[in-house]
Amino acid sequence: MSKKDYYEVLGVGKSASADEIKAAYRKKAIQYHPDKNPGDKEAEEKFKEAAEAYDVLSNPEKRQRYDQFGHAGVGSSAAGGGFSGGGMSMDDIFDQFGDLFGGHFGGFGSFGGFSGFGGRSRGGGRTVQKGSDLRVKVKLNLKEIAHGVEKKIKVKKYVPCATCHGSGAEDDKSVTTCNTCHGSGYVTRVSNTILGQMQTQSVCPTCGGQGKVIVNKCPVCNGEGVVRDEEVISINIPAGVMEGMQLSVRGKGNAARRGGMNGDLLVVIEEEPDKELIRDENDLVYNLLLTIPQAILGDTVEVPTVEGRAKVKVDAGTQPGKVLRLRGKGLPSVNGYGTGDLLVNVSVYIPETLSSEEKVNMRQMQSSPNFQPNQSIKEKIFNKFRNLVG
Repeated sequence: MSKKDYYEVLGVGKSASADEIKAAYRKKAIQYHPDKNPGDKEAEEKFKEAAEAYDVLSNPEKRQRYDQFGHAGVGSSAAGGGFSGGGMSMDDIFDQFGDLFGGHFGGFGSFGGFSGFGGRSRGGGRTVQKGSDLRVKVKLNLKEIAHGVEKKIKVKKYVPCATCHGSGAEDDKSVTTCNTCHGSGYVTRVSNTILGQMQTQSVCPTCGGQGKVIVNKCPVCNGEGVVRDEEVISINIPAGVMEGMQLSVRGKGNAARRGGMNGDLLVVIEEEPDKELIRDENDLVYNLLLTIPQAILGDTVEVPTVEGRAKVKVDAGTQPGKVLRLRGKGLPSVNGYGTGDLLVNVSVYIPETLSSEEKVNMRQMQSSPNFQPNQSIKEKIFNKFRNLVG
């Protein structure tokens, strides 16, 4: 099951400050605290989910990896333990984050009357518009993956209108305070229920939560504040990325209507298949085909690497299926945890046709004891295939 976005879990934007993240987590923890929801397994999972999100987003290093690589960047090895590695108990959460509540995390009653208007808000609760994210695919070859690369791509997207500077209004006098919400961005309704009067808040239907309305719209963007255009964006792709990995370039998505927050550019990695090398996570695999004389007598051969060619010594009597390992000749880990190897998988070419003279020579060699496998060789090959099947 795929994990939820940590920012969505806490209900904050990707540009949220450390204080905003802390406040959002505190609110979620209060809402789903076990003391307030006894026996509610769903609330308990949401409580743990919020703690996991806070564990990552409150740590600048983990947050940076998460923003760039998503959940893959804060797995058990990348996150360095803690919640994002999985397995944190309720007691662990209380011990690790209890100080956010003055050391009284254990009981819900100690939280008091914490309250606030939810959602992304600014300026007394006014809703902040956010532009939509864009997704593009970038193809990389093995050399680019090995070293990292800067790519420049042209993206069609919404950008702020140059005429109204993104406001959507013809001029400054064309924007007035909303008469429905009086500039707050939300409206309050009171309803009578069997439990008494209930007060609810919702986004103002007149201004859409912005607190202001446009009287005269910009003639270029028709009041939207954005227009369609193209932008060339530079993307720094780190070494070691993998097929399907998604990187995030903050603020390079579509511009928001009327001066809100830009969306993000999501970059999906595509690997161009190499003609000779096969990728296996951080290792590279090359299938080396030897002739019978090379396998019997030994030889020095060249094999491809990311950087070019490398010479490899093949010992006399090398058996098909043997793997020669060139350490450090693979790909680096995207999280900086070492470099893979180049694995040279040895195969031996068996001719399909022979001349009459070659057949005579082969029959003569066939009777030689050196061409007959001994018992240890038979056992070695048998065990090798048994391990493959098992």
